[in-house]
Amino acid sequence: MPLKDRITEDMKAAMRAKDQPRLSAIRLLLAAMKQKEVDERVELADADVLSIVEKMIKQRRESIAQFESAGRKDLVEGEQFEVSVLSAYLPQQLSEAEIADAVASALAESGAAGVRDMGKVMALLKPRLAGRADMGKVSGLVKARLS
Repeated sequence: MPLKDRITEDMKAAMRAKDQPRLSAIRLLLAAMKQKEVDERVELADADVLSIVEKMIKQRRESIAQFESAGRKDLVEGEQFEVSVLSAYLPQQLSEAEIADAVASALAESGAAGVRDMGKVMALLKPRLAGRADMGKVSGLVKARLS
């Protein structure tokens, strides 16, 4: 079942269960998906949906950090719940060892010598790790290995 259809089915299930917080989070995701379809006049594939989910999770994590610094525990809990709902649509995350192996193979494959070659390495890693690893952490790992 395509990811888009699975999300729609989850929305219907949340409506039937009268699970308002979950329904709200799923509707936000569906609205973002619809917006991208309308803006770009395309039918979204699973990879496109995953990129939207990743972007929304990143936004929520940034909001959580800001809310925590402001002492707004109530808003932090709401954002954390949305992150948990959105995370259910991501594929299984890679372990630290698997990420390190992917970085090592990309470094060898690209022949990167220094930090200025970081773009080449990240260009190789992004399609391989998309949706399965936090690219911010991967970027930090690559930078540390190249320094």
